[in-house]
Amino acid sequence: MMTTDTRTHRVVTRAAVVAAVAAAGLVLVAALVSGESAALGAAVGGVIAVGVFAFGSLAVEAVSRLMPAASLLFAMVTYTFQVAVMALLFVALNTSGLLDDEIDSTWVGVAIILGAFVWMAVQILLATTARIPAFETPPSTPSEGGAR
Repeated sequence: MMTTDTRTHRVVTRAAVVAAVAAAGLVLVAALVSGESAALGAAVGGVIAVGVFAFGSLAVEAVSRLMPAASLLFAMVTYTFQVAVMALLFVALNTSGLLDDEIDSTWVGVAIILGAFVWMAVQILLATTARIPAFETPPSTPSEGGAR
C-alpha cells in the first residue's frame, strides 16, 4: 500500500476547508467595507478558487495513482488548465453583465488571489510537516526454523 493513498484526500480536504473559511471571512469583510455587491463578489471568487483548485488536486492525485510516470506532465497541464478555467470564468462573468453591476469585480479578484495563497500555504505546510518515509521496507517474512 502506498503512503499517498489515504493522505492526499485529507490534504485536499484540509486545504479546501481552510480556503473556504478564509473566503467566508473575506465575504464578511467585504460586506462590512463595501456592501452587498462586494460580498457577492468575494463569495463568487471564493467558490471559483476552491472549486478549481480542488478539482485540479484531485485530478492530479488520480492520475499519479494510475500512471505515476505521467504525473508531472499531467500536473503541468492541469496547472495550465486551471489558469485557463479561471480566466474563462472571469470572462463569462464579464460578458454576462454581472460584473460591476451586481458583483464587484475587485472583490472577485481579491477572493481568487486569497484562495490561491491560502491553498498553497496549507498544502506547503502539510507537505513539509508530513511524515513520509523515504523508502518502503519489504514485508517481513517468517524466519526459517521457527525460532523468533
